[in-house]
Amino acid sequence: MTDLAQRSQLNEKRPNRGFHTICLANRLRLYYGFMPENPLFSLDGDVAVVIGGGGVLAGAMAGGLARAGARIAILGRTREHAEARAAAIVAGGGEAIGIQCDATGKADLERSRDLVLKRFGQVDILLNAAGVNSTTPFFEISEEEWGRILDTDLKSVFLACQVFGKVMVDAGRGGSVINITSVSAGPPLSKVFTYGVAKAGVSQITQFLAREWAPHKVRVNSILPGFFPAEQNRKVLTPERVASILGHTPMKRFGEADELIGAAVYLASRRASSYVTGSVVRVDGGFLAMTI
Repeated sequence: MTDLAQRSQLNEKRPNRGFHTICLANRLRLYYGFMPENPLFSLDGDVAVVIGGGGVLAGAMAGGLARAGARIAILGRTREHAEARAAAIVAGGGEAIGIQCDATGKADLERSRDLVLKRFGQVDILLNAAGVNSTTPFFEISEEEWGRILDTDLKSVFLACQVFGKVMVDAGRGGSVINITSVSAGPPLSKVFTYGVAKAGVSQITQFLAREWAPHKVRVNSILPGFFPAEQNRKVLTPERVASILGHTPMKRFGEADELIGAAVYLASRRASSYVTGSVVRVDGGFLAMTI
């Protein structure tokens, strides 16, 4: 008997719950992919906060978490992008809100936390994916640029873990923090010095908090994407650099945003990754699997 049939029979035994409405909702959610048939990867009942969710990569992962059943709060620096991503999730059958948030400021993160809790009542998943990049040569990097990149790529992760991680720890239900790191975290890539320093710091935060929060059943892991063309790295991808990247990537291509969804859902699921913390999931086409 299918999962849908089992739920339908159960609802038929409880006519006081309005089983016609429930069955129809379940059918629609299954049809549009918003109720996974495999409970191992179901996020039903969970709430995910996606910082940087207005961007291409984080937006794709946010959509994947929604299709797995999570309710989504998109936090983005630009209100229009955050609300547009949330609207797309809602149009597909999910539940989401978009919130403008400067993730480099604790007060703004706390304001956003309060809005999320007012709407959804809980936080179970935090995805830290805010990011900026630069190819400024080392001797030309200004203090302003250094601070701006570290604030966005590293400080935002530290602050978001303080603000939203505390919600999960205090609630006592466990949870999942997913930090987006990079192949530049180590060994470093050329041309993106400050970005690499920031991502190395993200790796430290991930491992430290994995140990710190394990007794509270809050798992902390990271996803390490390879090369995925997006707005923040478009200027870096000169023809020469593209040739170098593909020559070092066994799969001989760039990644597609949707190829990050599986890793995100896996790490978010309290069933699928219940014994996984402090880990790095590489989605890099084999980039870090070879030297020459």
